Amino acid sequence: MSHRLPRTALALGTGLLAAGAMTLAATGPAAASAQAASTTVTSAGHHFTAALTGKATLTAGAVTVTCTVSTSGGTVPAAPGNSNASGPVTSTITAPTFSSCTSSLPGVTPTVTTSGTWTVSMQNGSPITGSMTMQTGGLVVTTTGLASCTVTAAPTGPASVSGTWTNGAPSTLAFSKASVPVKVVGGFGCPTSATSSAFTATYKVSDTTDPASQITVTG
Repeated sequence: MSHRLPRTALALGTGLLAAGAMTLAATGPAAASAQAASTTVTSAGHHFTAALTGKATLTAGAVTVTCTVSTSGGTVPAAPGNSNASGPVTSTITAPTFSSCTSSLPGVTPTVTTSGTWTVSMQNGSPITGSMTMQTGGLVVTTTGLASCTVTAAPTGPASVSGTWTNGAPSTLAFSKASVPVKVVGGFGCPTSATSSAFTATYKVSDTTDPASQITVTG
């Protein structure tokens, strides 16, 4: 096997970091322009869970890493905190968990651990956006097998991944090639020059206080 094979596998493995997985404080010029819209998240004070639907898939060339289980949870702020006249509504969430992760490349096994306080921010607009923020070093991927490396997301400060929110029964939050900064350390075969990773997945967000209700985002 060539020296390039484990390096490709690990580059893909770092893609898992953008999940932080899910997983939902947008940054940059696009986010700044969205701050003008008013946002209301309902139902106020209700607990919710976010669960991966289908698979979280990360692809680099012909190699794919897939996770089939990812969950998190939180609480919509109580009124009047569930409304913001000129920006997003933010909630604290549990650090998302990721499991049942595999690589399409034989011999490489990824493991994901998360920690710290995470937040999710919902911003009304067209489209409605949902962005998740992790604290410094809040998500770490380790790999074993053909290459043994440690990949840390948000290595120098908090980082966010942004997705598109769709109201429904249940509502969903979809990430498409969301990017997050990473730092990679390790020995032979580790892609130590990698500085970012990408993630694609869709989560169903359900109201657990009243299962007959929906978590929705409006103006």
